[in-house]
Amino acid sequence: MNLNPASHYPNQSKSSPFRSAHSPGSSQVNDINPLARDPPETLIVNVRKFVNDYGFGEELRYFEKGALAALDPSRTEDIEGLEPYELDALRKERSDRWHLPRAFWFTIMFNSIAAAIQGWDQTGTNGANLTWPRAFGVSNMEWIIGFVNCMPYLTIFLFSGWISDPLSHRFGRKKVIFGAAICSLIAPLVSGTTQNWGQLTGTRVVLGLGMGLKEAIVPVFTSEISPKNIRGTTVMSWQFFTAAGIFLGTVVNLALFNQGENAWRYQIGSAFIPAVPVLAVLFCPESPRWLMSKGRYPEAYRSLCRLRSTRLQAARELYYIHCQMKDNTIYTHVLNAASGANMFIRFKELFTIPRLRRATQASGIVMFVQQISGINIIAFYSSTIFMLSGWPLENSLGASLGFGAINVLGAIPAFLLIDRDHVGRRKLLLWTLPPMAIWILLAGLTYLISADSQAHLALVATFIFLYAAFYSWGPGPVAFTYSAEAFPQSHREIGMAFSIATNNFWGTVISLTFPRQVVAWGIPGTFGFYAAMNVVAFLMVYLWLPETNNKSLEGLFFSSSF
Repeated sequence: MNLNPASHYPNQSKSSPFRSAHSPGSSQVNDINPLARDPPETLIVNVRKFVNDYGFGEELRYFEKGALAALDPSRTEDIEGLEPYELDALRKERSDRWHLPRAFWFTIMFNSIAAAIQGWDQTGTNGANLTWPRAFGVSNMEWIIGFVNCMPYLTIFLFSGWISDPLSHRFGRKKVIFGAAICSLIAPLVSGTTQNWGQLTGTRVVLGLGMGLKEAIVPVFTSEISPKNIRGTTVMSWQFFTAAGIFLGTVVNLALFNQGENAWRYQIGSAFIPAVPVLAVLFCPESPRWLMSKGRYPEAYRSLCRLRSTRLQAARELYYIHCQMKDNTIYTHVLNAASGANMFIRFKELFTIPRLRRATQASGIVMFVQQISGINIIAFYSSTIFMLSGWPLENSLGASLGFGAINVLGAIPAFLLIDRDHVGRRKLLLWTLPPMAIWILLAGLTYLISADSQAHLALVATFIFLYAAFYSWGPGPVAFTYSAEAFPQSHREIGMAFSIATNNFWGTVISLTFPRQVVAWGIPGTFGFYAAMNVVAFLMVYLWLPETNNKSLEGLFFSSSF
């Protein structure tokens, strides 16, 4: 039997079917495509050994053709023996990148609803902040109000973000998301029955447990099941649907604000609603990359068959991931970590292995940038901010509704740009941070205008909305997208845990200190501070953030950017 891959290409020389397009010895191919590192004549031999080792004998044809397709994706038309439907599916990867099976889109849908929970949870407190402090007799105690508001983020920073690593490492992605949905279902319901601020704080600890697990795992899960040419778009669904949750929560706040002294209970309690459908995530396919990291290759193949249009594409991706994961493991000398070393070893390696250290630095930067931009002072306290500008309660809630709508609509440019070759993640941040600094500074300065002036009220809303619009296609979608793809498989859980902890540490600081900042500096001084922080964030991105756009998760490991 002929094992030379050139024989599968009727119009190619047998010596090297792809040499005219790429030299197998070139550094570009060596860095990106492990299939091209060895002489092409050995490709089919290696594939057949892989098939025998992992028990895929009946699928040999798919793995042979899939490996050839992975060797040079631009030459798939030349592969001999492809069925018409297979060739059509490969063509659609270029012409219609959204053509994927229902199982893939259902999984993305449930992950997106999980993100909506985060936004709804934030906004429920936003509206309730206007009344629950009075109900519990702490209206003039800024530190207590800040403490209650920051408790979910403090919980994520200290606990739930970190336990996401051992839990997802052992149980997989979808089971952990299911557990997080349970927490997100129970906590809001119990919050609505609390009788003092201490009890409310306790329920927000449970809420933080669910939020931390979702934040750490959902973007990773989405990135691991997505093709590289749409990965940025699908992972940014986290931010888009978080914004959608903020909007829906604001709608509920506005609908319930006149329900008397118990309005805040309904506003907080309503956040259980989106948690219900997320329970169905158990019926979705598991992450193939997680299954492969556990040596469960047959299950990973079955999962990929549900997530891709043809068995050929599933086999191609499985073999390609296998080769790149093997290279990652050899390069970092972390075979034990990939197969089950404890989280403390993996955490230490985030700072001791150069490639991982660079990913840790970059992910820490994008998470810091997202929080220090100041968006969450608006998300957590927008109703309070608008009331301080002189708006009555109902109008303040209405303005918060506008903020939520802008957050959703503002993400649309990111959907169009984040996976473009000439744009990507880094440029979205560089394009949006300077305008954000300008808009939040101007919003603060408008508070120097008399509150009786109609211009004052209109300008406050206008500048805050413009600020939110730029955030929604910059720091908003980029932070979680970037962090979810920056780390190799062996350290993806602990890397994302570190990223989430960083994000929520600064979220805790911001939500805890904002009430006191307003008392000490006023709105102009507070907004001016965050304008300066946006300038600092721009400089950090410009100096230290590499691009990750349009590279496979495993291929990023050998990217020259890292």
